[in-house]
Amino acid sequence: MDGRGELVSRVYRRVRRPIPLVAESDVDDRAPLEGGLTLVTGAASGIGRALAHEFARHGHDLVLVDVDEAGLEAVTDEIDTLAAGTVSLQLAIDLTTPGAVDDIETALAELEAPLEILVNNAGVPVYGPFSTTDGGAEREMIRLNVEALTRLSDGLLAGMLERERGIVVHTASLAGVVPVPTAAVYSGTKAYVYSFSLALAAELEGTGISVTTLCPGETDTGFMNRGGMDESAFTDGSDALMAPETVARAAYAGAMAGERVVVPGWRNRLRYHLARVLPTRVAMAISRRLWSGTR
Repeated sequence: MDGRGELVSRVYRRVRRPIPLVAESDVDDRAPLEGGLTLVTGAASGIGRALAHEFARHGHDLVLVDVDEAGLEAVTDEIDTLAAGTVSLQLAIDLTTPGAVDDIETALAELEAPLEILVNNAGVPVYGPFSTTDGGAEREMIRLNVEALTRLSDGLLAGMLERERGIVVHTASLAGVVPVPTAAVYSGTKAYVYSFSLALAAELEGTGISVTTLCPGETDTGFMNRGGMDESAFTDGSDALMAPETVARAAYAGAMAGERVVVPGWRNRLRYHLARVLPTRVAMAISRRLWSGTR
């Protein structure tokens, strides 16, 4: 077999098998902890809304966080009507503001119930060549995608360590696995989430706490109409966009199994593995073509 054939064979084998799990000792007994809570950020819409529904469907009681108060009310009404779990608390908070994480910690303490699962999902995009994008919007994106996620993880991990039990789910992106020209800062923030989450998972081995990094591809949500994403090649009627419910089902199953990385959909898994074996320059060219429709 020549070099090209061997590369194709390696990628095919990786796409067909699950992405590595954490140690078995960290993933036993994943039934919802009685009285435990699951906190989901960015829960009012898109993947976050679908994640809230998925966790509630499996009987988890939720704390929902989003800046969109009306959206939180709508999701809560849906869950109260349809799901086995309940919404214990809604927090309409802008995670980019000073004191937001402190407010969440205070609210959780008042519930007197342990936080079992943290789902750091909130995020925003900024699309376009770096020389043309809004620097203020990019700084706000960094505060949300990077700083808020890190501070929430830092603030809420202590209780999990004390109880020797917990699950952390971080929503990264395929855009964090390989640099994306025309979304340089966004892909940089998601690269941080991807790297931080994998490193944290390794640090927490043997503690009873697992960290799952969700790397969705492009998903059919309002996210695709924010931050200039309506100018990207993904809004041209392409059928490549995945349903957020599909992403959420894969994320929940992976988190409960203790998977370190979850990439929903075989096409996205193919892109994930190609990004890891191809030269970066080639992987970036593919990424640019997918995002901008140009070479």
